Amino acid sequence: MIPRRPLLLAALLAPAAARAAAASAEDSPAPGLTREVLIRWGDRVAYDAPPFDPAHPAPEAAAAQFGWDGRICALVTPPLAADGVPRAVLAVAHPTVDPAMAWPGPQDRPAVAAAMQGASLLNLERQGTRWVVVDGGYQSRRLDAGSLCRISGPVTGPVTGLGEAVQGVLGVSGGCATPWGSLLLTEDDPADWMLRLRDLGPRFAEPRRFGWVVELDPQDPASLPVKRTALARFAHGDAAAALSADGRAVVFLTDRRPGGSLYRFVSSGPATAADALDAGTLAVATRSETGIRWVPLPGGPEALLQPQAAASAAAAIGFDTPSGLALAGARLVLACRGGTGTPDALNPRTGDGHLVEIASGGDWASEGMPARVLLAGQGALVTPDTVTAGPDGGLWVGTDRQGRGGQADALFAVSAEGAARPVYTVPRGGSAGGAAVTADRGALLTIARTPGAGPGATWAHPGTRWPQFDPALPPRTTLVSLTGPRPW
Repeated sequence: MIPRRPLLLAALLAPAAARAAAASAEDSPAPGLTREVLIRWGDRVAYDAPPFDPAHPAPEAAAAQFGWDGRICALVTPPLAADGVPRAVLAVAHPTVDPAMAWPGPQDRPAVAAAMQGASLLNLERQGTRWVVVDGGYQSRRLDAGSLCRISGPVTGPVTGLGEAVQGVLGVSGGCATPWGSLLLTEDDPADWMLRLRDLGPRFAEPRRFGWVVELDPQDPASLPVKRTALARFAHGDAAAALSADGRAVVFLTDRRPGGSLYRFVSSGPATAADALDAGTLAVATRSETGIRWVPLPGGPEALLQPQAAASAAAAIGFDTPSGLALAGARLVLACRGGTGTPDALNPRTGDGHLVEIASGGDWASEGMPARVLLAGQGALVTPDTVTAGPDGGLWVGTDRQGRGGQADALFAVSAEGAARPVYTVPRGGSAGGAAVTADRGALLTIARTPGAGPGATWAHPGTRWPQFDPALPPRTTLVSLTGPRPW
């Protein structure tokens, strides 16, 4: 069994975290922390991106600029170069584009939306004591609905009608860096996007092109993204990657739907193989007396195209809208946003969300793993959407009320000793889009995503015009750094 330590539940009862703050037009770092803007929606990612012109959006411009929405996937830190300057590559997902907020006028602009969504890879470097986004950095790139990808694994060939190449990534919801040096990006359920983009070409009429896990080399700007079909097609929420005791690749995946499953893929061969994720065993989490038992699912293209039926037949646990994942040492932490349904041992279903802690049991490929509810959401920390492991064993938890209730969302720092406090509160209508800590621990990176986009908000009447408060500009999703006393 996992030792019962007072990590999160006790932390939530601390005065700093017990009461949600009222939503404000501005963001608010915790006392003592300095907030600095790094990049905003519409700022340049590719070296040839034009200036941001929100009143006259164009697909070509959007495909080279930071997207409308944002969620941190991973921070990849390469070895020091000869000049000794610390650098990193940050991957940010752009899951959604709200037409009411993204441009003036009520009419949707599907071609622009297709270019705004996807993902951004950003070059960061430390300049003096500050971490900055390198303008036009060598490894900076955008992925969107026009990006060429390779498709590999069991779901290719004449059986499925898919060749070796597909164009576009849709609805990237999360992702992670892997111990074998790659980056994984998860595509959410593409159905809404495909309906929205159906007039842009026949490729958006073939659902099997989308809804996969995409793997690429974050340090090679010319690397071709690969859709790994052995990891199955479903409404992905997030991913976490580890190594088994014998060196195989292990990938955990959430199905973001209410009642969605938690999946695990274990490669057949070593993680060092170039296509390690093309062959292996996909399993789903089921209940056991001490937590979770992993039940392998049947293979074959059809099962990988629709794993939900096989998961249901295996009596998979239906989690309470599973979303974020984080590997914290020997623990896997799962953030569940909340919902309704019959409570069980791993789903209290209070409506406020919760965190689940799963222990490796000594090997991430083992059949059984102890698990327990680590937190039943309450106070300010409700609807947890993202979770990130801190360098000292603590966690970063980001909340997402989707602009409802008049209370502010925030990023919470939770130490290994059980102290919790909100360290960054986002503006009205926004949510906390994940976190990453630089290797030197000099800065905490986080995203205030979709500020001003509460229920009923529009381009002309947003909930705030943060971060610039210019009446001619819309509110903008913004990547920020926090520096000062280290709660991480």
